[in-house]
Amino acid sequence: MIIDAHSHVHDPVEDHIALLDDAGVDRAVLFSTRPHPERATDLKMLRREMAVLDKAIGGRANGVEGYRAAWRELDTALAAYPHRFIGFRSVPLDLPADQIAETIDRDVVGHGLRGIGELTPPPGRADLIEPVLRAAADHGDLPVVVHGFTPTTADDLRTLARLAAGYPTVPLVISQLGGLNWMDAIELVRDTPSMFLELSTAHLIFAVRLAVKELPDRTLFGSDAPYGDPVLARATVERVTTPGEVRDMVLGGTAARLLQLT
Repeated sequence: MIIDAHSHVHDPVEDHIALLDDAGVDRAVLFSTRPHPERATDLKMLRREMAVLDKAIGGRANGVEGYRAAWRELDTALAAYPHRFIGFRSVPLDLPADQIAETIDRDVVGHGLRGIGELTPPPGRADLIEPVLRAAADHGDLPVVVHGFTPTTADDLRTLARLAAGYPTVPLVISQLGGLNWMDAIELVRDTPSMFLELSTAHLIFAVRLAVKELPDRTLFGSDAPYGDPVLARATVERVTTPGEVRDMVLGGTAARLLQLT
């Protein structure tokens, strides 16, 4: 089974299904989103959508109300294609710990979703995910996915590794190969057994090659669609691997194990 471990809701959702079909991807982990860059038809529209993204990944768009529309879009996409999408749901990180736990119980577990994410703590505040890890552990060790590209810092990655060590049964996935801090991300994930590294938006092909070499059973193929393309992301993995067990793990075997699909 080929599993894209990182994608966001598209408008229209049928465009996303077409991308997965083109890439030969069986299923995709689906996160909600507030920006929709795929809607843009010119630079002005794209700037507007990317401004929304900048606020979201910078942790300046928290609060439950800011999530509700995105959650509704996610629910609609999951209902339309339940056999293609695997739902994850993010949670506001500026809530008290008990409210974070309640939100995960009600809106993640209660909706039958498979994990939590993509979380976007403000730069320098990766510590805010600690209540999420605690709640994930309380609910059978749900996987937790955290944004790894800018504005996530190298210090944030170290904080995430420290927190992961405190919750060793909870799979903690760093997205986008840790962005510009990819060497730090590879080392930290290598040395923290409960951490995984998702490979989307890598800007250097040898970064992907080294990540897979160091972490053959803890790297995950992902596209970050619509920001990336599943066809190109899959081709990148296949370019740096040979047919066999490692490629199969990266392209879906490890994700299937994390998501308890096998």
